[in-house]
Amino acid sequence: MSETIYYSTGEFMKLTHVTKKTLRYYNEHDILKPAMVTEKGNRLYTDKELAQMQQILLLKYLGFSLSDIREMTINNTDTKFMANSLNLQLKLVKDRIEQMQLVATAIENTTVALENNETVDWSQMRELVELTGMENSLKKQYQNASNISSRIDLHRLYSQNKQGWFPWVFEQCRIVPGMRILELGCGDGSFWLQNSDLIPEDCEIVLSDISRGMVRDARRTLQGKGNFKYKVCSCDEIPFENETFDLVVANHVLFYCQDVERACGEIARVMKPKGTFVCSAYGSAHMSEISQLVQGFDDRIILSAHKLYSHFGKENGGEMLRKFFAGVQWMEYEDALLVTDAEPLISYILSCHGNQNQIILERYKEFRNFVKKQVGDDGFPITKDAGVFICKKTNS
Repeated sequence: MSETIYYSTGEFMKLTHVTKKTLRYYNEHDILKPAMVTEKGNRLYTDKELAQMQQILLLKYLGFSLSDIREMTINNTDTKFMANSLNLQLKLVKDRIEQMQLVATAIENTTVALENNETVDWSQMRELVELTGMENSLKKQYQNASNISSRIDLHRLYSQNKQGWFPWVFEQCRIVPGMRILELGCGDGSFWLQNSDLIPEDCEIVLSDISRGMVRDARRTLQGKGNFKYKVCSCDEIPFENETFDLVVANHVLFYCQDVERACGEIARVMKPKGTFVCSAYGSAHMSEISQLVQGFDDRIILSAHKLYSHFGKENGGEMLRKFFAGVQWMEYEDALLVTDAEPLISYILSCHGNQNQIILERYKEFRNFVKKQVGDDGFPITKDAGVFICKKTNS
């Protein structure tokens, strides 16, 4: 194991090109803290803080506020999680490059039209105005990708079922050559990336998501991997003809739909008569220990993501689905987590939907120590209560 290198404040300032005043401000506002403070009060930094500062400066350059940056970089990450963070930043930079290329093209086309006394396409100019003010959508996309990464990492690191969720769900889909497949809520395409070697070559797969940014990420993730097409759309308004797909997949999606029944109706409409719908859901016990953990720290915290099962879940999903599908079967994914490190658990908690960030970020050091104590030497056990509904359009 290599020896840790410490940088003095002066050395760190030269490496990062920031002032002592800036470092002091970041420290006081929990944006970046030194690795240690000596008895004499000297602040020392390591390569980890150097990487975190790179992240902060990049996000600042891309237009994020310091309050945004604090929320997006709060984690004290190890090498693996820092690599994930850098990959997310790379996606963010590529997004910005694509947007700026569109801006440049719009300006060039408008200039040429004006110089040639041609009619200016002002609708394109309106799009240009929208493109130059996309910090909020970029922030949302970055945080969505970061949140998904945090959730996947916790399961990847500590799941007791070694098959893994994505391979197991893929197995339930029973994909055969020649299928036309639609995935709703494809995210960044990780489901298909993990199973890319198992996809028959002559399958046609449409990946869709309500987020344009996620569709863009999926296209990058799966570049050169297979016969994929991409579509931006919601579950309750699917832009395909009746009886188009042999298989529809919705992995942890339906509980986010405002109108689940309308989404089910649309899914049934685009399925072929002998088609299959595979959708995952949680049960009421899923990850319940995490809600108990955060409420043990502060009973004002509510993780709304852990109540998704009440909207559509293992207990009530079958009844909803049977209104639209002839055969509905629940398949349980046997698994649990035993978390032995506090940091991935904290990352997961911060990634959840809910009010936790409003409370935790102001008391982050206290919360971190609290979680470390709960994890202890024996680890923190977490129940997993999840699986898939396998639905047939008809009994035939």
